[in-house]
Amino acid sequence: MPPDLDPPRPDTTGAESEWIAAAQAGDRSAFERVAAAYYERLFRWLYHLTRDRHRAEDLTQETFLKALAAIASFRAGSNFRAWLFRIGHNNFVNLKRSERKSPQQPSEDLPAPDTAAGPLATAADREALEKVAKAIRQLPTDFRMALMLKAEEGMNYREIAAVMGITEETARWRVFKARQKLMKMLSPDLFPDADVDKDGTPNE
Repeated sequence: MPPDLDPPRPDTTGAESEWIAAAQAGDRSAFERVAAAYYERLFRWLYHLTRDRHRAEDLTQETFLKALAAIASFRAGSNFRAWLFRIGHNNFVNLKRSERKSPQQPSEDLPAPDTAAGPLATAADREALEKVAKAIRQLPTDFRMALMLKAEEGMNYREIAAVMGITEETARWRVFKARQKLMKMLSPDLFPDADVDKDGTPNE
């Protein structure tokens, strides 16, 4: 992205709608502003899925190129973030398909981007954060994808469903199962006194 752009917060809905309309009319700088608003968030999500910084960067750039090419087809008034992340999701799925034909091991030697915000920040010390990150990496891809959309992006279940191409109920179930699996893996070490049922579900 151009270094002189000051990325706006993605919740500037009114301005975002104006930028998208301008981009659909052919204004490339308007699209760059929308892209700047979402670039880091999309990259962070794709990094959690690929666990490889270079692949995440490639997927992020590919996603924005495809979004730019398809911007004219975006329906005004609909959820741009879900539309954009859906393109990213499809790119990730295509990557996994190509990897099955030519398997490669993901790179684990690069530090993760800063993901301290949100529910994961409750584990204050470095060791705990490392355990959380390791546990998240062990989640099945679909569960990890749904959980990160919920925890990092703050998406509701309808938005998660739109991104992943599933029903809202399935999105809710995947987030629940992801949290359940994390509790099973983490509660003995991080939350020794946590009130957790035998199946790993926290008691209310």
